[in-house]
Amino acid sequence: MAIIAPDLGIDLGTSNTLIYVRKKGIVIDEPTLLIVSGSTKRSIKSIGQDAKALVGRTSGGDIAVRPMQDGTIKEYDMTESILRFFIRKAIGVSHLVRPRAFITVPCRISAVEKRVVREAAVAAGVRRNAIHLIEKPFASALGSGLPVFAPEGSMVVDIGGGTTEVAIISIGGIVSSKSIMTGGIKMDEAVMNYLKHDYNMLIGDRMAEDIKIDWGTALPPKEDRKVMVRGRDIITGLPQTAEITATKIYEALHGPCQQILSAIRTVLDSAPPELAGDILRKGIYLMGGGSLLYGLDRYLANELSLPVTMAKDPMMCAAEGVGNLAENASLLPRIGRSTFMRDEAE
Repeated sequence: MAIIAPDLGIDLGTSNTLIYVRKKGIVIDEPTLLIVSGSTKRSIKSIGQDAKALVGRTSGGDIAVRPMQDGTIKEYDMTESILRFFIRKAIGVSHLVRPRAFITVPCRISAVEKRVVREAAVAAGVRRNAIHLIEKPFASALGSGLPVFAPEGSMVVDIGGGTTEVAIISIGGIVSSKSIMTGGIKMDEAVMNYLKHDYNMLIGDRMAEDIKIDWGTALPPKEDRKVMVRGRDIITGLPQTAEITATKIYEALHGPCQQILSAIRTVLDSAPPELAGDILRKGIYLMGGGSLLYGLDRYLANELSLPVTMAKDPMMCAAEGVGNLAENASLLPRIGRSTFMRDEAE
């Protein structure tokens, strides 16, 4: 039995939670999702990957719950339960000293929301005085290998499930940032709303996500291919099949893409002149699961007239970043007051 639990890096996301264990790497990569039953006193039936397999197929009063919304905790008890489950799955429970944890949070998170994250982590089994909250774009930049501690500017755009984090990073801190509540889930909702409005058809989250992955694009499609979609008619309540075109899916997704573009422009406008020169030379780095939308990197490059580079493994960047800190705690003093040190002072 190990006396001291290993340090953890936790990427607590709206769609997925990833846990990095020191000296082992990423051991948990599962949906931030639960299936619960009951309305007043809810009991948990499944968590993570097992819960995702049941979405849309539950019976009786069972419902799917995402305790994280827009990058922050909306259901404290459910978040605590899912964190405890994943931490025990990652390192077990036979430790006399609880683990230290580095947890990602959005740039715009308030002091109250930070305290909620801390309390949930403590309740889930993390050592109270050993919780470090790291802003998501900084963690992603560190995990993707960018020179975050160098005296030069790096601009990152992290498109997650619930939020898009845009930040300019230099000398171990975030110089300028913007967080918007647009991400992969909003893209799924855009597809669902389009079918509801134009075809009077309801489809589930999984179907919308599959359409986005298989047919979604940020650029006008060269071939207007047709897609067969199955759902439920809003008026009759009966199963329905509709034939939609790739162009219509592109139009549905264009709104979220424009919101991401607007956030990037806002941060670029606030960039100090010296760092703006670095960004002009190096371009923008794209990461996060939402960045995998087909053609999004080219769409942003065309609109901004800047190079846009996709991270090698965009979905793992943030987890690798906090994992890097778990492996090298000596890096903490080098992180500027705009991120870690500011957080600890609150």
